[in-house]
Parts: sequence; C-alpha cells; structure tokens
Amino acid sequence: MMNLKKILISGILMGLPLAVGLTGCAGSVTEEEGEEAQIQSQVEEQEGSPSAVVNPNQAGQEELLNLPHLDAALVEGILQRRPFLSMTELTAFLSESLGEEQRAELYVQLFVPMNLNTTAEEDFLLVPGVGSRLAHEFEEYRPYQAMAQFRREIGKYVDEEEVARLEQYVFVPVNLNTASDEEILTIPGVGPRLLHEFKEYRPYDSIEQFRREIGKYVSEEEVSRLERYVTL
Repeated sequence: MMNLKKILISGILMGLPLAVGLTGCAGSVTEEEGEEAQIQSQVEEQEGSPSAVVNPNQAGQEELLNLPHLDAALVEGILQRRPFLSMTELTAFLSESLGEEQRAELYVQLFVPMNLNTTAEEDFLLVPGVGSRLAHEFEEYRPYQAMAQFRREIGKYVDEEEVARLEQYVFVPVNLNTASDEEILTIPGVGPRLLHEFKEYRPYDSIEQFRREIGKYVSEEEVSRLERYVTL
C-alpha cells in the first residue's frame, strides 16, 4: 500500500483534487480524473508482479497470447504488422478491436517504449498511471542525456519503485559514436553480434550511414525499429 507521501504526490501529479489525493473519497472527481485513477488502480494491482512490460516488437506468439484482451486473431495481426514504430501505430491497430478501457488494461503489460526526447507530451498519457501533471514533468527536463537523468528528475515526484516501473515505458536514445557496450545492449533486440556491428562502423557521420551499414545484417523494417533507439 502506498504511504501518505506517495498518495499526496500521485494525487497532485495525476491532476486530482487535493482532498481526493488525501482520502480517495472527498470532493468532486471529473470523468478524466476518474479514468486516470482507474488506470492507476490497475497499475497498483500489477505491482509486485514478476512479469516485465512486453515489447510487441520482440514478444513471441505464446507470450502475447498470455496478455489480457489479446486473442489469436489480434496476436496474429501484431506479428504480421510489426515492427510498430510508436504507440500511436499500435493504438491505431488495437483500436479496431479493443475499447479504450481494454487498451488501458493491456498497456500495463504491453507497450512500445517512448523516446523521452521526442514524444509529444500528450502521448505520454498512454503510459499506465501517468496523468497530465506527470506527463508535463516528463517533458520538462528535456533533453535527457541518459536514463540516470530521468531517474533523478522524476524521482523528485515519485518513489524509487515507481520510477523503476515507469522506466519500462520510456527510453533515451544512445549515441552511436560514444555509447558504452552496456548502453548499446539496452536497445531491445540488440545482442553481442549486433553490438559488434554497431561499433564496427564508428565513427558514424550520419544516420544514413547507420541505415546503410546495419542494413547489411537486418531487414529494412528492423533498421527502422533500431533507429528509434540511437542518435548522433
């Protein structure tokens, strides 16, 4: 259960009236605030779960079938259409079959990580448990140089456990010419072999060079997906 300080901060960041943040029952709650509170409740129900947030571009068929609201047809559609280069693309596809509440429940466990430096502030609202106040704080500290900066700045508003949860939904692009092995390996789908190829062509003069060189090893679609996670 959240302590009083966390309740206060969470209530403020999600745009809830102070009385609601304190007691969870006093005061009038708007429809938007009620939806945010419902999503936060769903997130809290997931706390302590050993399952990490699944990237739809990396998950296998069986893993996807174990997620809420995904039937065989939807899973097949995800496998055929991926890579999804943004949550907007994934949402557009899922909206054909799932309602807003179902998608909100699903996004607790299935998410395309968002670039902290380029994602529109309003799109951060797709991150489970993030309301308008916290979405603004995500945007406020740009440009992010590393995830350590995100942990430090957002840690001013939520506790360490919540920062760790939020990290699963966002990323900071790594510099192709200066990133360490450990930083490059944080890119979803990059293992030791591709790490070697990333470093092999340093220094990169442009993203076009990255596309050309890494395109020797993976498909054009995969290059487009990987490109989201790098910068110069």
